[in-house]
Amino acid sequence: QVQLVESGGGSVQAGGSLRLSCAASGRSFRYDVMGWFRQAPGKEREFVARITWSGGSSYYADPVKGRFTISRDNAKNTVYLQMNSLKPEDTALYYCAAGRFSARSAPSGYEYWGQGTQVTVSS
Repeated sequence: QVQLVESGGGSVQAGGSLRLSCAASGRSFRYDVMGWFRQAPGKEREFVARITWSGGSSYYADPVKGRFTISRDNAKNTVYLQMNSLKPEDTALYYCAAGRFSARSAPSGYEYWGQGTQVTVSS
């Protein structure tokens, strides 16, 4: 079983920054891709960013390009999401997820999910 635990959420004003962490654990944990998703009230879960464990290749959704940075620490089995220049529309519950090599931007491509951490950005 794989466990993913997010942390680092909170409330900030527009223009502020937050860094989310996702610690992965479990027997023989090794998934190829780690992703961040978010879900605002009344909206569908949407892709934010993903990164590969091996080469560190990263991909971003258009709304966060240039503001968010995903990174990973293989030794700690932890993935981070640095969020800068936050906007009120970034307010959502943020989830990390683990998937196989084929995982891309669709939530269905990911097998394990964390419980989420709330990010609230006020104007």
